[in-house]
Amino acid sequence: MTDSRRIVIAGTGSGAGKTTVTIGLMAALKRKGHTVQGFKCGPDYIDPTYHTAVTGRASRNLDSFMLEHEIVKEIFVCGSEGADISIIEGVMGMYDGKEATSDKGSTAEISILTGSPVLLVVNCQSMARSAAAIVKGFQLLNPQARIVGVIANKVGSEGHHKIVKAAIEQECGIPVVGYLKRENELEIPERHLGLVPSVERGELTPLFEKLADLIAETVDLEQIWELAKAEPLQVEPTLFAPREASANVTIAVAKDPAFHFYYPENLELLEAYGAKLAFFSPLAGEGVPEDADGLYIGGGFPEEFAAELSQNEAVKQSIRSAITKGLPTLAECGGYMFLTEAIVTTDGDSYPMVGLIPGKVTMQKKLAALGYREVRGKEGNFLIGTEEQAKGHEFHYSTYASDQELPAAYETKGLRGTKPEGYAQENLVAGYTHLHFGSNPDLVERWLSLCAEVAERA
Repeated sequence: MTDSRRIVIAGTGSGAGKTTVTIGLMAALKRKGHTVQGFKCGPDYIDPTYHTAVTGRASRNLDSFMLEHEIVKEIFVCGSEGADISIIEGVMGMYDGKEATSDKGSTAEISILTGSPVLLVVNCQSMARSAAAIVKGFQLLNPQARIVGVIANKVGSEGHHKIVKAAIEQECGIPVVGYLKRENELEIPERHLGLVPSVERGELTPLFEKLADLIAETVDLEQIWELAKAEPLQVEPTLFAPREASANVTIAVAKDPAFHFYYPENLELLEAYGAKLAFFSPLAGEGVPEDADGLYIGGGFPEEFAAELSQNEAVKQSIRSAITKGLPTLAECGGYMFLTEAIVTTDGDSYPMVGLIPGKVTMQKKLAALGYREVRGKEGNFLIGTEEQAKGHEFHYSTYASDQELPAAYETKGLRGTKPEGYAQENLVAGYTHLHFGSNPDLVERWLSLCAEVAERA
């Protein structure tokens, strides 16, 4: 059996340079003619947009908190199919995850689950031999996470690199495969949701090319290619095991720069259970497709396009009409915001939205919520029962407020305790939480069955 190639790019902490190295490495290997597959540890959906733009293949999240370990492996194996090498970008520091006392949800855990060798990016600014102590500590904390090489970042000169390299190679027994100079640092723009359309429009392509040049100049690509060799990963399909279609229905999916974020597996699971997906763009003036039996409005950043969305009365009426006539609808984060009465920007301008959910959302200059959520359905939630659980993630800069007492969609549990979240009424479930359907595929079956029932009654 031939070797497969995969490597995790881990950092000693946030800001160590993982994204710079990951994008540069992807671009440099693609330039050499290799087919590269990107992955991101954790729930982040901005870095995968970069990966997708650089590699030309949809990047996927590997999240060992939201998903069972076997499902994480299955997503990795399926996503890697047809690629020459898979590059997994870590999250935060290599051992940072859900809690301080275990590796749960960390880059280290993903490397162990997928049997992937690790390349550790170390910020070597203002240190020499001490860099070896840092690497040694990372090696010892959990030897199952197999660090095979180091990239020295933010070195002051080639001479500084040589000192760091000698110390690490002597004390840690692994190669320093290259370095990036502090003076050559390219600033990757502060990553936020509003940046995603510019990535997709290709505006950052020149930056990606420069990163490829930098990596190719001072990093040994051939050595990384060899270090990335690993035994093929074997998994029994569970999430995407062949199954009979549970329903023959069409789900309309809003997809454009305003409603951008969907975990790829969510859409694939809808298809695996028999749904046909019909994409439409509210931003481009497209209404809900006429043959739709259900509606999915995902996350994104409607606030960036609030003026355009508010002016398109025909689209808003189409969505109002579809939901009012009974289409089973899930609206997440940006989709939830769109269904309220208005979005108020940080400048204080108010833009009327669809108006199906009483109340409005107001944009904040700082993050309003960030973190994993364990979700239970509240009474009236057609998607998730009160005794059931799914997992998801919250990430938004807005707050929602209404002067009415409204039925919540979920009970969500995060680091700061449990709270009611979102809005549920008859055939509509909406909230800030981005659900990963892989955490509870039963909700897919339930949603599509209800779509089929509603279609039969129509």
